[in-house]
Amino acid sequence: MRKVIGTLLAIALVTGVAFVANRPGPAGAQGGGTIEATVTYAGAPVVEKLKVNKDTEKCGTEAIIEKVVVGANKGLANVVVSVPDAKGGAPKAVKTTVDQHGCKFVQHVTAMMPGEMELKNSDDILHNIHTYSTANPSINKAQPKFKKVMTEKLEKPEVVKVQCDAHSWMHGWIVVTENPAAVTDEKGSFKLENVPPGKHKVEVWHPVLGKQSKEVEVKPGQEVKVAFELAVKK
Repeated sequence: MRKVIGTLLAIALVTGVAFVANRPGPAGAQGGGTIEATVTYAGAPVVEKLKVNKDTEKCGTEAIIEKVVVGANKGLANVVVSVPDAKGGAPKAVKTTVDQHGCKFVQHVTAMMPGEMELKNSDDILHNIHTYSTANPSINKAQPKFKKVMTEKLEKPEVVKVQCDAHSWMHGWIVVTENPAAVTDEKGSFKLENVPPGKHKVEVWHPVLGKQSKEVEVKPGQEVKVAFELAVKK
C-alpha cells in the first residue's frame, strides 16, 4: 500500500513540475527584443535662476531651474521614451517614488505604471503637493516636515504636472503609461527590454521640447538601436 501511495505522489509531483514548466512566461521568454537608443539636443542647456527668500536654510538663496538638461555628447536628460502601440511587455508595477529634496522634485520627470506612488519629503520643511491632471483626480495636499512619506494613486494613463504650492519654482512631471517606457539619463540614453516582436512606433516626449517618433522593427532576442535629436520649436 505504501508503495502505491509513494508511486502516486511521485506521479503527482512530476506532473505538477511539468505543468509549471510549460506555463506561458513573460514577454522576454516569448521572444521579446530590446530597444536601445540615445536622445540628443541641438542646442545649449536652458537654465533659469530665481531669487529665493523663503526656507533658505533648505532651499538656498537661489533656485536653479534646469528646463533643458544636456550632458556629454549633447545627451538630453528627462525624456520619456515609450512604445505606445506595444501590447504587453510593460515594466512591472513597482511603486514609484518622487522625492522633494533641496526644494526640487527628484526625479524631475518620472515614468510609472498606473498604481501607487510614494511622495517623500526629505527637506524637513512644509511642502504642498499639487498635481494637474484630467484623467486622474487632482492631488492637493500639504506635506509637513514630520510626514516623511505620503502614498497616492495615479491609476489612468496621462501626463501629470506636479508642483509645490509652498515653493512656486518647484515643478515636475509624472508620465503614467501602460506600455513599455523609460526616462533618459544624463547621457540621453535609454533601454526598453522585453518589447514584443514586430514593427513599433517609438515615441519620445520632453516637457519643453515636445514629441518626436520613429518606427523600428523589434526581432526576437535581438537589440535594435534608434536615435533622436530634439530642438527648440521655432
